Formats: sequence, structure tokens, C-alpha cells
Amino acid sequence: MRRPILTADDYAMTDGVARSIEALAVERRLSATSVMTTMPEWPVAAQRLRGYRDRLAVGLHLNLTLAAPAGPMPRLAPDGAFPSLQSLMRAALLGHLSPDEIRQEIARQLDLFEEHFGHAPDHVDGHQHVQVLPVVRQALLAELAARYAPRPLLVRNPADAAGQLLARGFAGGKALTVKLLGMGFGRAVQARGLFVSTRFAGYSAFDTSASYEAEISGEIERQDLDACGLSIVMCHPGYADLALAAIDPVVVRRQQEHDALMRLQKLPERIWHVDRAVDGPTIDWADVQRELG
Repeated sequence: MRRPILTADDYAMTDGVARSIEALAVERRLSATSVMTTMPEWPVAAQRLRGYRDRLAVGLHLNLTLAAPAGPMPRLAPDGAFPSLQSLMRAALLGHLSPDEIRQEIARQLDLFEEHFGHAPDHVDGHQHVQVLPVVRQALLAELAARYAPRPLLVRNPADAAGQLLARGFAGGKALTVKLLGMGFGRAVQARGLFVSTRFAGYSAFDTSASYEAEISGEIERQDLDACGLSIVMCHPGYADLALAAIDPVVVRRQQEHDALMRLQKLPERIWHVDRAVDGPTIDWADVQRELG
């Protein structure tokens, strides 16, 4: 059976999100998590997360759209706060982003990861898939290739095959938009000597009236049937609390995701798990690719 990499995004967005992901990791109901190092919770949460490296791949969730950057960005964030996703997309498509400024911020977020976590990331992806945007992608891949050449990490390609987009139905428009924005992204990742995910799923309409258990089970099952190589399914669990409600519109659904992942039958057996000690090396994705191929 092919096993996808089930990744919980947004670790450290709030304490409730971080602790939800930790609880799922204890039960081996996740393969990986991606960290927002710009959020105030990160320095403290990082100390706890170190203890889960024997059961989670841990990577950077590049953030350019929520709260404040890690350092000064006079062009993108002149008032000290990141722009909305729509504003970032517009600036990227119109060529208004500064490549040097974006790369410096990426470097700062990676520095914060390594400083507080004590290890290099296993993988990198982006909050709201910002990694595929023009200028951002070039800056990110250049920084990753320069930093991690001895042990190339995995970069998430959030584009899926056209047939899968049509089959998805829910959130298909969101997935198609990302696919169009990300044209050529996978090839660009490989050209830099980095690993790239070969399939991607987990887009959601965040409809609280729909069963998330059925939604995520279907996504995992589709990966089981026809995925090959490094297949990623994303999820967004979290404990609903006031801190989350203050910064994120998806509150109730995050709690629903957490609860569904906790009770989904045989989930630990259906997903990939890292095999290393807590203080072990970063993941060798060539080995994982052979394992899952």
C-alpha cells in the first residue's frame, strides 16, 4: 500500500494549534508538521516540538501573509505587518516585490527555525501556498539550495494533476488557481537539486456542515490508489480558542479536523512515518522516495 505524507500546517500559529498537532503526533496520526516561525508561540513551542522528531518530519511553513515579518520589510510590509494574500499575489504578478527583501525574510525565518529548534528543517512549504509565486519562488529556491546542498530537503509543490482537480469537486477552484500560479514550480525545484512532492491533496472548502472525516479519508484513499513517490496530504487541525479566532477565520473547522483525525479508523497504518531518533539527522528524501516509490 502506498502511504502519503500527512502534514499538519500552521504549527505555532497559536498555542491551541501547536498543542493539537502535538496530541495527534503522540497517537501517530500525522507524518509531518510545518512551522510558522514568525509567530510569538514559536520559541516556546519549539522546545516541545523537538521531542517529536522521532515521529514527525518538521519543516518551515513560509509566512508572508499573516501578522508581522521576522525583520524589517519596508517594501512589502512598510507598516510592520504582512499584506493580505490578494495584495501579495498582485504585487508578485506585477513585479513589485523586491527579490533581495524576500530572500532576506526567508533567511530570517529559516534562522529562527534553526535557532529555536536546534535542527535544520526537513521540508519547506508555504502558508497559503506563497512559495509558488513569482519572485518568492526564485528567492526561496536559491536560499534553500545554498543552505542545504549536503542534504537537500523536500519542497511542497501544491499543484495536483488535472484529473485529480476534476475529481475533487469541493475546493476544486482553489486548487486550480494554485496550479495555474505554480506552473513550472516542480521543474524549478528539481533544477536546484532539491526534492519535490510528486502529488498533493488536502484542499478544503472548510465547510463546517460537511464531514471532515469523509473528506480526509477520501483524499488519503486516492493517494493510496494512484499516488507514487512523495505524495503529500495537508490538513489544518487545531484546538479552537480565542487566540485562533482573533487571527484566523477557520476556527470551528480546525477543531473538527482535529477530532476527525483522532478517530479516523486505522489512520496510523495508512500514512507514512519517519524512522529516526529524536536527535537524529534530517530526513534523507532519496531514501524515502525509494521507500514510497
